[in-house]
Amino acid sequence: MNPTTPLNIERCWNFIGIEGDRSCPQLATYTHCRNCPVYSTAGRYLLERSISEDYRHQWTELLAKSRTDENSQISHTLTTTQITVVIFRLQREWLALSAQIFKEISPASVVHTIPHRSNQILRGLVSIRGELLLCISLSDLLNLETAETAVQTPSSVVYSRMVVLEKADKTWVFGVDELYGVHRFHRDELQDPPKSLTQTYTKGLFHWQPSGSQMERSVSYLDDELLFTTLARKVL
Repeated sequence: MNPTTPLNIERCWNFIGIEGDRSCPQLATYTHCRNCPVYSTAGRYLLERSISEDYRHQWTELLAKSRTDENSQISHTLTTTQITVVIFRLQREWLALSAQIFKEISPASVVHTIPHRSNQILRGLVSIRGELLLCISLSDLLNLETAETAVQTPSSVVYSRMVVLEKADKTWVFGVDELYGVHRFHRDELQDPPKSLTQTYTKGLFHWQPSGSQMERSVSYLDDELLFTTLARKVL
């Protein structure tokens, strides 16, 4: 076949070439069709051929539709992104923090005060698996009112525990009055917090109905970044 033949040519590589019965005598010289001038000429013709207006119009519509669909998908993803938190109770308040910063949950432990350092926020040191960690009072940091009467809870078994948080190489421990566990909700479910003492540390509120309970509760989603920054400033 003439190497200069334009692309009304037969695609010889599919019949007598490497993809065909390999009877082309040029294979002895070029070993593979991609090394043959005929194959190169065909490829060059495909790249250099003129494009019809219909072709351009079809691709313009296709790309415009793809961009619209992509933007719609991104918008949908941003509004329905799930947030994973751990829900717990302090006094009467149900609170939540990002599950990513929870390192460990352990039974309540004895807190050892630090001479001349312990105060209302910094309670002292607590041993977690043999490691001494700083223990704080999150209730006092958030200025939560003390619950003087029994608090109605979704669980029949309620006991306090220690929570270990870790973020950016900083570790804090604090006690909780009740721990529910992991919960997921959509970002667009967050509502603006009302005027309250915990508003400073609250990103927003979401509604939560514990399994087995008919009562819906309002949970404050705390700002862990601000929380850690404040603790580092007030305690360390």
